[in-house]
Amino acid sequence: MNLVEGHCDSEDGLAGWAPSGSCTLSEHAEDPAPDALPPPLAATADDDDDEEEAVRRARKPSGRYVLAAHRRDEKDGLCRALSRAPRPKVTYRVAGWVGVGDGGAEGSHAVHVEVRVDDHRRVGGGVVVVEPGKWGDIKGSFRVDDDDEPPRSAKVYVHGPPAGVDLKVMDLQVCAVNKIPRLRHLRKKADRVRKRDVILKLSSRAEDGVSSVAGAHIQVIQVQNSFPIGSCITKAGIQNPEYVDFFTKHFDWAVLENELKWYYTEAVQGQVSYADADELIDFCDRHGKPVRGHCIFWAVENAVQPWVRALNSDQLRAAVEARLRGLVSRYAGRFPHYEVNNEMLHGAFFQQRLGDDANAHMFRETARIDPAPALFVNDYNVESANDPNATPEKYVALVTDLQRRGAPVGGIGIQGHVTHPVGDIICDALDKLAVTGLPVWVTELDVSAADEAVRADDLEIVLREAFAHPAVEGVMLWGFMQGHMWRSHGQLVNADGKLTEAGSRFAGLRREWTSHARGKVDGSGKFKFRGFHGTYQVFLTTAAGEVKKQTFDVKKGDAPLVLDMNF
Repeated sequence: MNLVEGHCDSEDGLAGWAPSGSCTLSEHAEDPAPDALPPPLAATADDDDDEEEAVRRARKPSGRYVLAAHRRDEKDGLCRALSRAPRPKVTYRVAGWVGVGDGGAEGSHAVHVEVRVDDHRRVGGGVVVVEPGKWGDIKGSFRVDDDDEPPRSAKVYVHGPPAGVDLKVMDLQVCAVNKIPRLRHLRKKADRVRKRDVILKLSSRAEDGVSSVAGAHIQVIQVQNSFPIGSCITKAGIQNPEYVDFFTKHFDWAVLENELKWYYTEAVQGQVSYADADELIDFCDRHGKPVRGHCIFWAVENAVQPWVRALNSDQLRAAVEARLRGLVSRYAGRFPHYEVNNEMLHGAFFQQRLGDDANAHMFRETARIDPAPALFVNDYNVESANDPNATPEKYVALVTDLQRRGAPVGGIGIQGHVTHPVGDIICDALDKLAVTGLPVWVTELDVSAADEAVRADDLEIVLREAFAHPAVEGVMLWGFMQGHMWRSHGQLVNADGKLTEAGSRFAGLRREWTSHARGKVDGSGKFKFRGFHGTYQVFLTTAAGEVKKQTFDVKKGDAPLVLDMNF
């Protein structure tokens, strides 16, 4: 398997493959039946006439595959050396088709593609969950981020299903990611999804009626984008003037990093305090920043405080009801969104102790107490194709089950704690989530890379994928300043207040996604421009030098927006 910058070379039959662990390999050829392949991604109007999207959606298997049989352990499978070691700080993409046999093991099986350098160090890969007799479209990515010890060699390993289950690999490819075509595609897509043609028909009031304003100078300024970008904030952070300055200038929304979580507000049973949450919410109110409610409960057991874990089922049920009444009624009408029970793909603490309906009950009861906010699910790794517990398909199934139980799910949160992101992998996940018809938010975005240029590139690709996708309605970063972030090497602002390269890239994107226009009103009294959805102010300078102002909104629509404006 060759590894070539800017080009993908795939395997050639059995040559180069070797057993990894205990198994036997053989080469086969057959055209997979249509019902053995994943359903193709549906094209949307936003993808019409886009060559890259057409190629991405139309990829088909060759029919030639390698079979690993007589496997004795889930780690047994296939491996193959790359022709040369990957270059540090370059993101690589892994893609191919994998299948599993029956083997006596029930249910679907996770198949992992793993890349290791120098025979031991894992640097990335991907995973897909496949039903017996079916083929799965596996995707993944990897990068060697440090260059202190550049790798000397690299191998691809394929494994995962239980012992005795045959494993098939077809058309596996490894290639360096060329981001330039993808970014070009995303700019075009964002123009279609987030912008609209606007025609302003202008006139002026006069004592003898309405007069023409042809030739008058006009300036249009966007004052708010309808695609909000926000960040989590902390009590310690808002004591720092440079932190406050960057937050208030560059973010539209806020979420409290920890101060609203149950383990924070009631670390000791019966000692409830919302003082820190109130301080942060008051801060946001002063600066006009809406706040997302994060989170009422957390499904992962090690995120539940010890006193709650020690309760019996009756006591736990009472504690859950008290938490719902106390938190949701206290802030009724304050939050546009709530994340109700965080990370249900990765934990089931309340469900295991209170029954299968526990999660849905939390949604129903939250909506009963406060009908205003949209109620979100929220989880990690869904966008990364690297976690068998968090595939988009499993997330959709979770939402469907909640809805079947009467839970008023109002949105889907993907956290976005990403490492070496690849744009089309993120887009595939968003496409699959979009079938629910629910709005999607990236709720906790951070990228971690010690190299500032790599961090900036990673941040840009995730933000552009989110901004260009019609199902996504907003993005929240999980911090922005060094010393005030959960994840290291993710800052946009250093501790001394200076912007990193990622911070400069972020600010540049915010400028790019803001529309301004100026010129003269034409002879028919019209002024035309194309702008991002949001709120605008228009300033018209009359012949007498008087400046008049009006405000208007540009909402999503295919046809040009025509507005009659009388000054």
